[in-house]
Amino acid sequence: MKQKLLYFLFFLPFIVASQVTTSPAVPTANDAITVTLTTTGTGLDGYTGDIYAHTGVTVDGAQWQNVIGGWADNANNPKLTKVNNTTYELIITPDVFTYYGVATNKTITELNFVFRASDASKQTSPDIFIQLYEAGLNVVLTTPSKSNEVYSLNDNITLTAESSISADLELFVDNVSQKTVTSTIITSAYTFTSTGSHTIKVDADQGAESASDEKTVYVKTTTQNATLPSGVVDGFNNNGNGTVTFVLTAPNKIDVFVLGEFNDFGLNETYQMKKDGDKFWVTVSGLDANTEYAYQYLVDYEIKIADPYATKVLDPNNDKYIPSETYPNLKAYPTDFTTGNVSTFKINEASFNWTANNFTPPNQENLIVYELLLRDFEVVNTNDIGDLKRAMTHLDYLEDLGVNAIELMPVNEFEGNDSWGYNPSFHGALDKAYGTKNDLKEFVDECHKRDIAVIIDVVYNHAFSQSPLAQMYWDSSNYRPSSDNPYLNPIAKHDYNVGYDFNHESVFTKKYVKQTLQYWLEEYRIDGFRFDLSKGFTQNNTLGNVAEWGHFDASRVAILKDYADFLWSVNPNTYTILEHLSDNDEEKELSAYGMMLWGNMNHSYYQNTKGYSSDISWISYQKRGWTDPHVVGYMESHDEERLMYKNLTEGNSSNPSYNVKNLNIALSREELAGNFFFTIPGPKMIWQFGELGYDISINEGGRLGRKPIHWEYFDDANRRKIYDVWATLAAFKKEQPAFQTTD
Repeated sequence: MKQKLLYFLFFLPFIVASQVTTSPAVPTANDAITVTLTTTGTGLDGYTGDIYAHTGVTVDGAQWQNVIGGWADNANNPKLTKVNNTTYELIITPDVFTYYGVATNKTITELNFVFRASDASKQTSPDIFIQLYEAGLNVVLTTPSKSNEVYSLNDNITLTAESSISADLELFVDNVSQKTVTSTIITSAYTFTSTGSHTIKVDADQGAESASDEKTVYVKTTTQNATLPSGVVDGFNNNGNGTVTFVLTAPNKIDVFVLGEFNDFGLNETYQMKKDGDKFWVTVSGLDANTEYAYQYLVDYEIKIADPYATKVLDPNNDKYIPSETYPNLKAYPTDFTTGNVSTFKINEASFNWTANNFTPPNQENLIVYELLLRDFEVVNTNDIGDLKRAMTHLDYLEDLGVNAIELMPVNEFEGNDSWGYNPSFHGALDKAYGTKNDLKEFVDECHKRDIAVIIDVVYNHAFSQSPLAQMYWDSSNYRPSSDNPYLNPIAKHDYNVGYDFNHESVFTKKYVKQTLQYWLEEYRIDGFRFDLSKGFTQNNTLGNVAEWGHFDASRVAILKDYADFLWSVNPNTYTILEHLSDNDEEKELSAYGMMLWGNMNHSYYQNTKGYSSDISWISYQKRGWTDPHVVGYMESHDEERLMYKNLTEGNSSNPSYNVKNLNIALSREELAGNFFFTIPGPKMIWQFGELGYDISINEGGRLGRKPIHWEYFDDANRRKIYDVWATLAAFKKEQPAFQTTD
């Protein structure tokens, strides 16, 4: 992937108390309400310009109803009043029903907000929901404002609660009464003299009515040092005896807790992780082996993250759009307990019965790789994207074409559901938008039964902001990884970076890359990897000098050899393919070491298919002076314009009797191109539907946007000719020694 992505999703992981408060503290839908936003610790931290509210209400249980204006609609979105550089106010008047235009016979239970900058470049996240109370007696603790607030030993605080109407109020700490008054407000000074969990409660009584509110807070405890158990790795470990061990590598951090459905996502000394050097760990027992649990880590009492090594992630913003056909019975997000992405685990995972146990990967010299984007290969329902199950229905089609390797564009968890996948957040988790874990296993197994290898495109040049590796070490004022981030560079080392640049010289990054790669090999029986933007695996700073970035870099070569050695130690037959596209002397050395490298011949081939002259000899490893046929040559890839589109829009039309812009002539040019492509020794790659003369521009609907799927092209005799010719040539290549000669 060479282009820069056009968007970033900034996600601040910090838990900040009282970002939004209201007056009155116990608001009803019949009140005028002042909403106060404190920007510190939000996505608007440091922003001092105008702030607008994208706002609606929860009506009869449905959130985001009666939204005022559209997103970034400054003419209609309510503008907040600036109090100071960190405090803004919005007054909802005369009441909620009138302000939002809701009929009074409806029930409004929440105010819904996203606050944004005037140009919508920054915003609060996640969505903010403010509870509205029914008329009558209600009471709420305002200090502490929420459960899981953290204090230090001997902290002095003022406990505060407010009721909607005057009542007998009583404050308790750990069931011990602290104060009673008859009023609408009660306050009491309190000093925490012991560590651990404490329960704060307020009761309100008015004779005919009573109400209460309760919150649990935590007084910091000291992390204990203890030796890491043997045999465990980062992330979730099933110990095989009913217990599980969680491990988090977090250099320079002091305290870490595991929060999960097994402890209601609450702070508890039992779940405080022990420390062994840079690693934190805790062993948990008493779990139901057949229950899938959601969990997170709380780092230094401030940063809440999913497990960086998660193998499944729940996303509160995007999971609701995944069709049940793609992921049946997807676990519900624990909405009432936490925010942000959560990781999950289950001790007794659903088993899979592998059947293609004698599969032998094809010789890499004879690979015919089919690059496939699941999203645009087939659809689930009319408006859905493609998934693994739908792709499996076309495996016979690919087998008949002569394909012996499928290269899936990134399938690990990326931001959103609709994407090329080069915006990764969790490198070891399958993105649920493409299916379940067993769907991928079945896909691999079905491919192997057809003697087709499966290669996945992996993205270790960078991560995006939902990655826990970014969130754990984050510079909120500059919206980038902090200077002490052991995984990611605060500023990228090269000009083609997107997202946040990995530091591959770091031992922590190396460990992360190796463990997640090993998981794909062992859990899913993946046959190999195509490393996106492998030229970026360097700490040699070439910002501002793209040419220098491509020159021989010994440190980069050493990093890539180390990764290749690791893969081959796990499985000696692992295909290791680089999207490198650097100087030939560096590629020559990597090829000689056993790696394959992408060979982009798009320009030369489309010049020829258009009816003009261009030298295609660089597709030959011998032309490059290599000793091994390790050039993965291609006429098209996901990153390049489609040959047929070029033929039809730019084809040579100088000869009226042979006008390349004519559809059938343009199609015949693709048949011809195959003769000068498959017959050249070395692995070859086809971009999906090139075999049917796919003629939709890469830029239709935006470069990264979804493209129309034309399976009906297979029924067009002239398009089918390309498929048939290429299938014949693929068979020749694999079966006839003449097409493997060094002569």
